[in-house]
Amino acid sequence: MRRGRYGPAVLLLLTGGAVLRIALFSELYLRYVQVGLRPYLVVSGVVLVLLGVVAAVARRGEDDPDDHGNAPGESHGYDHGDRHGHGHGPRVAWLLTLPALALLLFPPPALGSYSADREAAQRAAQGVGTFRALPAGNPLELTVGEFSSRAVFDSGRSLKGRTVRLTGFVTHGDDGAWYVTRLLVSCCAADASTSKVEIRDADAPVTDTWVTVTGTWVPKGKPGSDAAWPPVLDAGSVRKIAEPSNPYEKR
Repeated sequence: MRRGRYGPAVLLLLTGGAVLRIALFSELYLRYVQVGLRPYLVVSGVVLVLLGVVAAVARRGEDDPDDHGNAPGESHGYDHGDRHGHGHGPRVAWLLTLPALALLLFPPPALGSYSADREAAQRAAQGVGTFRALPAGNPLELTVGEFSSRAVFDSGRSLKGRTVRLTGFVTHGDDGAWYVTRLLVSCCAADASTSKVEIRDADAPVTDTWVTVTGTWVPKGKPGSDAAWPPVLDAGSVRKIAEPSNPYEKR
């Protein structure tokens, strides 16, 4: 028996196990895709594991006595040469198991400040106009994306005089400013874009720290203009929190 025969089966089992680990036995999948895709991930993981088992059984069957009566492990006269000539391929193929093993043991973290900095200058095009009325009560819980949209594009200034609460991770600017930042996804982490709010009157936490900030909006610039970006919040309080299980906002 040659170990290389089991390379495809091991790769399928590791990949399927990694998918099931992040999608069925934890909520790590939320770092990469939207919650609605969980069932598809679970099904994919189960199918990969089953295929791995089938492949392993099939390979094991190939090690049974062959048509010439050779028992498993017996060598033909040409077997040594065959191993010498073809043994390198299967050994190299085993390297393909490393990415699957890494995903199984060390799932990558959610996107953070590095991704946010790359996307900070790319804002979704929106028209300036009035937004629907906000609910009563203070503080008003808003996503970073909702707050940013209203602060920059709402000609009705619906945020004026309201106390709001935002949750996100910390990023820093080159000029010493710091921001509450959140990544927005439509389908998965690959299409993430950034919303951020500059925080004033509060000490800056360490980059990538998750915080909840309560404060009031500071109007600036004409709605829809470059001067209105990024929106500003005067902080009344900043509270450090644990990273939420779903670190992304929906568009």
